[in-house]
Amino acid sequence: MREPAPAAPGRFITFEGGEGAGKSTQVRRLRERLGALGIDAVATREPGGSTGAEIVRHLILSGAAKPLGPLAEAALFAAARADHLDATIRPALERGSWVICDRFADSTRVYQGVLGNVDPRLIAELEAVTVGETRPDLTLVLDLPAEEGLTRAAARSGAGADRFESESLSFHRSLRDAFRNLAAREPERCVLIDARADIDTVAEEVWRAVADRLQPPAPAGIGPT
Repeated sequence: MREPAPAAPGRFITFEGGEGAGKSTQVRRLRERLGALGIDAVATREPGGSTGAEIVRHLILSGAAKPLGPLAEAALFAAARADHLDATIRPALERGSWVICDRFADSTRVYQGVLGNVDPRLIAELEAVTVGETRPDLTLVLDLPAEEGLTRAAARSGAGADRFESESLSFHRSLRDAFRNLAAREPERCVLIDARADIDTVAEEVWRAVADRLQPPAPAGIGPT
């Protein structure tokens, strides 16, 4: 009897960008579009995405860890990420699913590394231990002026600003610059998306990047004509 063919490897897509850039919406839209092609896609987020990581998410976003400083926050993010990878991301990739994550290790590089002044060597070491070889195939950086992003974030939040949304405007302007610099440094992995447009336009730009870079398979029975 012929052995069944192994599952095709999954793909790992991350969304990055400042507060209010529309990452969660675009994660959902992309998952729906992949699903329409018959591709099993898992939508997840950081911090969070697994039972242990969601506990850490509450601790961080509540601001309880802020007095401990950026280094402690980086360590907490790393601990949450390790659980997230083990419980959610790696099992999905191994079974051939595509994983779409709202934030990942780049956010630690930017928030705690660039803006928090944590030694980049330490950030890299934490990433090596937690992430290892499970790195994104594609990172979509949603770019939006800080003022507009904060306005959007305030409009969507009924519980008030979280730990990072409550930072100063200058912080968020620096955050935008840091993400733009990240995209410029790693163009083979990152695509900068103008998030000022309406949701549908941004979703089309996202899909264009995914189709160009990762070439998702067509539904069964549909091929070139």
